Amino acid sequence: MPLGYVALVLHAHLPFVRHPEEEYSLAEKWYHEAVTETYIPLIQMVHRLLEDKVPVRLTVSLSPPLASMMADNFMQKRYLKYLERLRELAAKEVWRTRNDSRFHLVARMYQKQFEEIYRTYSYYRGNLITAFRELQEEGAIELITCAATHGYLPLIGLQREVVRAQVEVAVHNHLRLFGRPPTGLWLPECGYNPGDDVILKKYNIRYFFLDAHGILYATPRPRYSIFAPVVTPSGVAAFGRDLESSEQVWSAQEGYPGDFDYREFYRDIGYDLDYEYIKPYIHPSGLRVDTGLKYYRITGKTEWKEPYVPEWASEKAKIHAGNFLFNREHQIKYLATYMDRPPIVVCPYDAELFGHWWFEGPQWLESLFRQVASLAHQPFVFITPSDYLKHFPVNQPATPCMSSWGNNGYNEVWLDGSNDWIYRHLHNAAEAMINLANRFVALQDELIRRALNQAARELLLAQSSDWAFIMKTGTMVDYAVARTKKHLLNFWKLKEEIEQRSIDEEWLKELEEIDNIFPDLNYRVFASEGI
Repeated sequence: MPLGYVALVLHAHLPFVRHPEEEYSLAEKWYHEAVTETYIPLIQMVHRLLEDKVPVRLTVSLSPPLASMMADNFMQKRYLKYLERLRELAAKEVWRTRNDSRFHLVARMYQKQFEEIYRTYSYYRGNLITAFRELQEEGAIELITCAATHGYLPLIGLQREVVRAQVEVAVHNHLRLFGRPPTGLWLPECGYNPGDDVILKKYNIRYFFLDAHGILYATPRPRYSIFAPVVTPSGVAAFGRDLESSEQVWSAQEGYPGDFDYREFYRDIGYDLDYEYIKPYIHPSGLRVDTGLKYYRITGKTEWKEPYVPEWASEKAKIHAGNFLFNREHQIKYLATYMDRPPIVVCPYDAELFGHWWFEGPQWLESLFRQVASLAHQPFVFITPSDYLKHFPVNQPATPCMSSWGNNGYNEVWLDGSNDWIYRHLHNAAEAMINLANRFVALQDELIRRALNQAARELLLAQSSDWAFIMKTGTMVDYAVARTKKHLLNFWKLKEEIEQRSIDEEWLKELEEIDNIFPDLNYRVFASEGI
């Protein structure tokens, strides 16, 4: 038996930003960037490790909105257009920088990266769901789900039917796309409300994750702190986030991503180069946006930046992977002296940190797996929560406290003066949806049924935690407000037409084509039966 275990958990999520009604959507660009910089590099990294017979075991949470976009034919085609523009820009940059050795090397790096991404994307015919399913079958990753639209359950769950709907839709969507039900569920923002685990248990969810204080303040106090799961009254296991390993990777000031040799995220040729040259690759209105080609390293805490040197950055990624290994080894050795079972160190991160925000993140991950595998005596074993529960099925019963991994650990990020206005509308709409679901039980009218299903979609989309988060952070606030209002207004109009039995079929069809998430959704998911 190993001395201890490390569970690396990547939570991959983006809100549903599918906009066929727009030729160029800034929100859709979030998805394009994440596919290019995080999701495909992650797939490529795992493939390289498997080809080299390096043991790899990761837990990856793919949120239902993200998975739905990956599976969507329209999004697949639009991403391909985005990637074609990137390939064209990279080729131009190789030519433009041919006489400047400082930047030419970096331009060639980008060209190589984009061509490899194109080959991977083409291999899977644009459907990354296939790639993740394959890696799941290989045993390299354990895929889990999240709430249906990443709704922040402690605040939107005034009605228990809402929590159940968010969980049931997520589980069914995961089964439809990945061929097997999820064993775990990532609570959006690690937001836990005591009692929500009862609903998780109903859908055979075996575990979820909490921030450290959610476990540490559990009742009774956990014997093993955050280094073993606790079992909630319903029988679902809760794993706690390790604070030390989180700080080393998350923190831009104290963690690895802030190293001066790493790529500077905030310097992009979309802003630096001549307007006429860069015009075809920015917003059609002329608004300058990130292109993804960035030529400078962090350098220091001033505005002055030195050219990026890929070799230096790669070497730092290896050094930092070695440091992470060293720290986990000593942490586990220390914990093992106080525990009568091997400790598990749970290291959950937003997947988009790796590659998008921290360009060298995928290199760091790959180097970590390789360095651990190269040791004659492995200091720990990479594991998933499901694996751990198979080894140790008996764990301490406890009730975790209400918590999140947001600022200050509770609800303030998603409930303050910038966004509190949304909740009365979400609660009112949820109550109306529950009443509709209870009222229309045996329904023969196909058009009414479609309208009810679309009303449920609009409510779920309005419940996304992303809108409140964006309002709080102050980035693209108008978009978040517009999305919240749009989905709620759509819901109320559908409700009115349903009750009057006068459906505008043309408008309904338009909504079904634009907000097409969860194609097999049944509005009865909001019914009160069983609550």
